[in-house]
Amino acid sequence: MMDAVATDSSSTPSNEDKPRRTRRTRMTGAQRRQQLLEIGRTLFAARGFEGTSVEEIAAKAGVSKPVVYEHFGGKEGLYAVVVDREMRRLLDMVTSSLTAGHPRELCEQAAFALLDYIEEYTDGFRILVRDSPIPQSTGTFASLISDIATQVEDILGREFKSRGFDPKLAPLYAQALVGMVALTGQWWLDVRRPKKAEVAAHLVNLAWHGLDGLEAKPHLIGRRKN
Repeated sequence: MMDAVATDSSSTPSNEDKPRRTRRTRMTGAQRRQQLLEIGRTLFAARGFEGTSVEEIAAKAGVSKPVVYEHFGGKEGLYAVVVDREMRRLLDMVTSSLTAGHPRELCEQAAFALLDYIEEYTDGFRILVRDSPIPQSTGTFASLISDIATQVEDILGREFKSRGFDPKLAPLYAQALVGMVALTGQWWLDVRRPKKAEVAAHLVNLAWHGLDGLEAKPHLIGRRKN
């Protein structure tokens, strides 16, 4: 009788045979914020501010739109934080690189720092060189270049003084030199030729030999005098 009512244990699914539910890892607030920043940075670099939507940012993160608003107040707030972080990163990379004693090597270090940033943080640089559609707490790319130039003003001022030039003109030359490197960097962003070290060498070649043969009182040779 017992044999008649016995069940085949092999037909009964065990706990091991039951499908397991995959647990979704819950992010902390800081982790979610970082995730949204990285997603926003990628989308802003590829499509610009106008071409990116809160809906797409939320979808990429696997969250609802209110989560984006909760962390940043909207697309404008997210964009402002992304830009602020990139500007600070670039400024830190340039200023921390200026460690050499010789002015020519300092030029090399500054050129390498900007090219390193373009190579390592390409998305960030693409965002920075675009015209920002919203006011930024840290200003614009032009103001960032000005901040970097300020870091080398004192260096150029000392070099000018030692050569008998007017140190008051150091800010003008600092803007010119840093601007030259920045614009070349924008061009190199897409072409990536020649190699980084060669680009840096040519930039310093132009800058240094231009400074090396600098006239104490440059004059115009054309007809226009004002």
